[in-house]
Amino acid sequence: MIRKACLIFNPAAGQSDPERDLEIIKTLLSPQFDLDIQLTSEEIDAGQLAQEAVKNGVEILLAAGGDGTLSAVAEATVGTNIPVGAIPKGTANAFAAALGLPNTIIEACQMIKNGKTRRVDAGRCNGKSMVLLSEIGFGAETIENASRESKNRWGMLAYVISGIQQLQDLKTFAVEIEIEDKIIHLPEVNSVTVANVAPPTSILAQGPAGIIGDDGLLDVTIIAVEKWTEAITASYHLLQSGLSGNAADGKGIGYVRTKRVKITAEPPQKVVLDGEIVGTTPIEVECIPDGLTIFIPETEADEPVEKLEGLPGLEIESK
Repeated sequence: MIRKACLIFNPAAGQSDPERDLEIIKTLLSPQFDLDIQLTSEEIDAGQLAQEAVKNGVEILLAAGGDGTLSAVAEATVGTNIPVGAIPKGTANAFAAALGLPNTIIEACQMIKNGKTRRVDAGRCNGKSMVLLSEIGFGAETIENASRESKNRWGMLAYVISGIQQLQDLKTFAVEIEIEDKIIHLPEVNSVTVANVAPPTSILAQGPAGIIGDDGLLDVTIIAVEKWTEAITASYHLLQSGLSGNAADGKGIGYVRTKRVKITAEPPQKVVLDGEIVGTTPIEVECIPDGLTIFIPETEADEPVEKLEGLPGLEIESK
């Protein structure tokens, strides 16, 4: 049975040829889906197109672009049963990496054709959907200063270059972090990151490590260091934390887990939401458990998940 799907395609995302990318997607998905193809532009963004598609009763939403495109599309479906298919073609594609989704167009299309879905948590930051994370401070400045030109030229390396530039003028700010059972006051911090999910490469989110996409909690990581050398050491600890799954214990790193958080900064700080600058602090973020339905790959977990035969002394009693 051919299903109706709206494909929201961001031609400006990534470094590849958008016409070629779109043709590949159409070739792979058209036999199985009746595709309504909508292109983003300077006048019409992905969020507007997604809201219109939902209003018109769309069965499936597909987002071809970077994390900002996916976040905007997801916002229209949070709290519904409309599945979202992520077709990564951006610079970072952090959402795909965080949840183990394919990082190529061909593999992503195959995943969508297989039709397997999963419900994961979503977040809401100042009323906007959040599928990945919100950042204030160092992380936000790094993302803002990585220009479109540099991302097109260098890809992920553009963020590294921008981060090095930020280290030359490491800024601090005072912050108040209000969670369910306490209010945390810190006079000088460099960065606060609130994550729903995040891949290991999003190192400023890796304080608690082992960030789980369906635990109903947000992971808040705080960085407070004085020198650029300490910032590099903290970054190393956070990277190791993300890769190993063990919580970070380096100097100047703090973290909490919570269902909701309110953050106020002095002076006010720029806010990055899922890779896009969206305003300034304060922010209020809450977790929406099982708020988003996404297509996921077929995995070994889809094979039989029970094996008991061969265990010494095995006895099984039927109920």
